Amino acid sequence: MSERTLSVLDGSNFVVGDRHGDVRADEGREHGFFCEDTRFVSHWVLRVGEAPLELLSLDQSAHFDAQFVLTPGVGPDDQASCSIVRSRLIDSAWMEEVMVTNHLHETSDIQVILEVDADFADLFEIKDGTVAERAVAFDDGADVFRLTYSRDEYQRSVTVASSQPATITRLGFAYALELGAGEQWSTIFIVRTDSAGQNDGTATRAPTALRKLRQTKSTELEVWLANAPVLESEDPGLARTYRASLSDLGALRMHSDLSDGGTLPAAGLPWFMALFGRDSLITSLQALPYQPGLAAATLRVLATRQASVRDDFQEREPGKILHELRFGELTERGERPHSPYFGTADATPLFLILLDEYHRWSGDDELVQALEANARAALRWIEDSGDCDGDGYVEYKCRNPQTGLVNQCWKDSWNAIQFADGSLGQGPIATCEIQGYVYDAQLRSARLAREVWGDEAFAEQLELRGADLRGSFHHDFWMPARGCYALALDGDKRQIDSLTSNIGHLLWSGLLDEVEAAAVAERLLDEELFSGWGVRTLAAREAGYNPLGYHTGTVWPHDNSLIAAGLARYGHHEAANKIAAAILSAAPYFEHRLPEVFAGFPKSLTSVPVAFPTASRPQAWAAGTPLLLLSTVLGLRPESKEAHADVSAGIGGISLRRPLADSVIGSGAADSARPAKVEVPSPHS
Repeated sequence: MSERTLSVLDGSNFVVGDRHGDVRADEGREHGFFCEDTRFVSHWVLRVGEAPLELLSLDQSAHFDAQFVLTPGVGPDDQASCSIVRSRLIDSAWMEEVMVTNHLHETSDIQVILEVDADFADLFEIKDGTVAERAVAFDDGADVFRLTYSRDEYQRSVTVASSQPATITRLGFAYALELGAGEQWSTIFIVRTDSAGQNDGTATRAPTALRKLRQTKSTELEVWLANAPVLESEDPGLARTYRASLSDLGALRMHSDLSDGGTLPAAGLPWFMALFGRDSLITSLQALPYQPGLAAATLRVLATRQASVRDDFQEREPGKILHELRFGELTERGERPHSPYFGTADATPLFLILLDEYHRWSGDDELVQALEANARAALRWIEDSGDCDGDGYVEYKCRNPQTGLVNQCWKDSWNAIQFADGSLGQGPIATCEIQGYVYDAQLRSARLAREVWGDEAFAEQLELRGADLRGSFHHDFWMPARGCYALALDGDKRQIDSLTSNIGHLLWSGLLDEVEAAAVAERLLDEELFSGWGVRTLAAREAGYNPLGYHTGTVWPHDNSLIAAGLARYGHHEAANKIAAAILSAAPYFEHRLPEVFAGFPKSLTSVPVAFPTASRPQAWAAGTPLLLLSTVLGLRPESKEAHADVSAGIGGISLRRPLADSVIGSGAADSARPAKVEVPSPHS
């Protein structure tokens, strides 16, 4: 998100505008009020009098609200005639109070205008910068402002009501005020979307409960934070980062459509406020010891939408876990495949990894038993459709060349998979980290088969598959000349020989032996990959390196969190702590809220981390990064009663203890093994 914008959000409902509170889609393409991948308000501009409004202060105490204090522009020798306070709140609807105070010692005539418009654009159009014009109808003569768009069976409408009488036209609301000396006037707008084309009439009622709703939402946020472990740290900045991460995860929660409720994380603001298989799975895994409910809801929701048939447009295959689910016009009309879209090769093994990890922390046999059929279907996909040429590796190749993703690993931009000389790999492509995920998924599923499903024969079969994969991987992916593993194998089984961060995921999955792991650890921390702020996606000496390339030289916090966890898994704690300290030291430069990605410039060149221009913030797996880094540094394990860490990298003394609220990580046998308090000594003590 641009630093010139401000967003308020509640799950998939969000408003992005400028720092005066205005929404101007013609000046910032991400501006708007969005719900379910549709922009319901594209223009929302407040005018008070003739002079442009100037911002005096801006306060955002939580993700769901903001307050703007403004005044009409005045010269150095003039006094302000009035002040304006805009208080914005987002929930299932958007509420905004506008309060005007006359500061003159005489009666003043003040004209207040709120310009409103809607283009009902699909989020994909907005992101691509190709918004089509739509015929939008205005409900003339109504006592509310209502716009409607219809095309065939697709219909959307937005209604704006004011708690004060107004002159309502197609342009919006107008108020002719006559305020006495010191007098205040206010109105509350309520904006409701209606994707079904019917309105329940509640938008016409004066929303007198605005302050009560704000208090309710503030309490809900504090309960969410209180349910997480309490971090005690010598570094107040780390404590702020920890709280910001939990708050961002709270902001990104979407309510599931299952009868038993639960929330799961959307991927990120503004373009990815939707269910993403890979993102939701990794975020839930990062947050497991802190907010385990995310994992349970994510697993249940993804299981209900698991593919059962083959479809090339949506890239469905039986047993596959979805990539992305959307609800906008292009998707509903069949112009985009996202209802849902399955173009990812890693979400399926990640589903199995999270299922096992959740069970380790929670001891929840019931959920693992309920999802046994889904897990077995996912394992069949790995063996069958996922391995399209029968060589034992999971590959991907786009089957929807018009609107599908060319690359279907976590680095899914068009140029992410490239050789050292900068040329692009051609599919089917088997990236190294996906093979690690598959290996991990097979061994974890073997444990579940043996301990929960009671199927010893299946467990042994899975362990044999894992052993075969581990045996072939080193032979096919190891590059002796470079002393590391290839990024991928292309369609001709040639090694895609660039040096990338992907090799760090092999440590996280446990695919390597100790000697191989040591070699990978050494490469991850050399100056080609490690910028000083984190591990780059592509090494600095590769032909395609770009410190501002989305997947070709930038630093991704979540990528680094998995790498650090992998280094610690193999006993390389000093290296893990070095990466953890680097990423956590970058957070204060982003208001303690790590962005999706930042630039890969070396720390010796830039004394501060450099922002990536279109990075999402908040973004789910970036918000989850500090949590996994803390788990890594503290050595948190579900099966251990104590945890220790070497924090010689300079993170300082930290401890994590369970909250006063109920269990941090659920009930069951694993809960009794969870450390109540973990002490980490300061490196200076």
